[in-house]
Amino acid sequence: MGLSSSMYASVSGLLSTAESISVVGNNLANSSTTGYKSMSMLFEDVFYSSITTSGGIDQIGNGSAISAISTDFSQGSYQDTSEAMNMAIAGEGYFIVENPQNDCQIYYTRAGDFTFDDEGYLTNSSGYQVQGWAVDPDTATSSDPSTTGALGDIQLKSRTSPASATTNVSLVVNLDSDGDDNSTSTTDPYFSLLTEWDGSADDPLGTTKYEYQTTITVYDEAGSSHELTVYFDQVEDSTTGSTTWEYIVTMDPSEDVRTIGGQSVSGTSAAGLLMAGTLTFDATGALVSQTAFTLDSTATGDLTDLSNWTLAELSTDGLPVFACNFSGSANASTTDEADAIQIELDFGLSAKSVTDGWNTTVTSAADIGTDSTLLFGFTSTSYDSDRTSSTDSASSTDNSSQNGYATGYLTSYYVDDGGVIYGSYSNGQTQALFIVALASFDNDQGLQLEGGNLYSATTESGTANIGRAGQGIYGSIYGEKLEESNVDVSTEMVDLIVMQRAYQANSKVITTVDEMLQTALGLKR
Repeated sequence: MGLSSSMYASVSGLLSTAESISVVGNNLANSSTTGYKSMSMLFEDVFYSSITTSGGIDQIGNGSAISAISTDFSQGSYQDTSEAMNMAIAGEGYFIVENPQNDCQIYYTRAGDFTFDDEGYLTNSSGYQVQGWAVDPDTATSSDPSTTGALGDIQLKSRTSPASATTNVSLVVNLDSDGDDNSTSTTDPYFSLLTEWDGSADDPLGTTKYEYQTTITVYDEAGSSHELTVYFDQVEDSTTGSTTWEYIVTMDPSEDVRTIGGQSVSGTSAAGLLMAGTLTFDATGALVSQTAFTLDSTATGDLTDLSNWTLAELSTDGLPVFACNFSGSANASTTDEADAIQIELDFGLSAKSVTDGWNTTVTSAADIGTDSTLLFGFTSTSYDSDRTSSTDSASSTDNSSQNGYATGYLTSYYVDDGGVIYGSYSNGQTQALFIVALASFDNDQGLQLEGGNLYSATTESGTANIGRAGQGIYGSIYGEKLEESNVDVSTEMVDLIVMQRAYQANSKVITTVDEMLQTALGLKR
């Protein structure tokens, strides 16, 4: 029995070490495989036989067997790539992919070699579709994009960013305090620009009726661009110790299709005239007060008559607003109409409380006349640190901005460390599109290896826990990177030598046992 058991033990050792060499060989073969996790074989002893010894009954082993093959799920190093949608997970988690050709079978992987295919699906190199959530465009912010709907395929269904109408125009200008009063009026000096304007003429204001102008591009609801021009002119007759400038906000009269008080503005002297008002500066040149008037919705007769210009409404931000009607909509010509595009005008100050509103009893521009004490402002005012000024420097536009934009086309995309995929568009907009989902398992060792860098869930691994990168236990995502294999080639080579020596030793035992058996058989002869 002794020789046969020795033979059996050595044969089992040969089989075990041969399988272990297969594991080492597979590790070495995948040392450059993206996301591959190295494996190692664990051995165990097998059953024992009882033998009689001088001290009693003892046991003798009968070889080895394979206990388990363990996977090392530690983090691999990173490889930089030039593909925007290549991703690597730093920490816990697996990407989730679905095979559209196999009953939508779900798999899990650490290999983030993803690209968008010709149908807009984000897929891995095998064409399996990456899973995640669409971003809600109405509530998404760059710091906290929210999701909409259930987990599903990440697919670019549109490569355009819809147009957005301008609703705010911000201007920070410096008006030369030594400027001239170019438009004058003995009865209404604070609105001489308004009364000089003639939208029915080829040149509504001329070139000598104002001190400074600045132009900004705005967009309508269809994304078409239009130019707004703001004209400024200093008023000589102003309050002692302060400087007053009048301004008007205008557009191309040929594009003005408003209907006011039942009559078309087009072709009238008021065509293109959107807002008029004043800016008051203190002795240091700081803007301290503003007035603003727009055409009343019930205006009649001569629309440039100052009695038709009433206090501008204030937005929820405490800024005066005017209406532009570029499309000819029936209910969009004044700020109190439902379909109007309301544009805030921001020179750097606003009302602290919209409910307080304007600090005046004036009802129209005609009420002010030559009385500078009627140049009101807001009941309570908020001042921006960077706002329009009037100093002895040359007039200039220091900053201008607006929030509208035309239709844009997707030019590039990228993923952030939270797994949010952003699209960059030709109109300068950046929009959150999708959030890549990650999965985790209670027992990673229980995952089933499927080949192709894929795992599937089993009863031993437990069901997948789904979450977002950077939240809870889930790691961050690095874009334009791939996780490399965590195989240590030098360690594997050492293991290979050890297994080779073990195999040789076991084969030597078999050879020795064979020789002993031959000797035993020879004794019979």
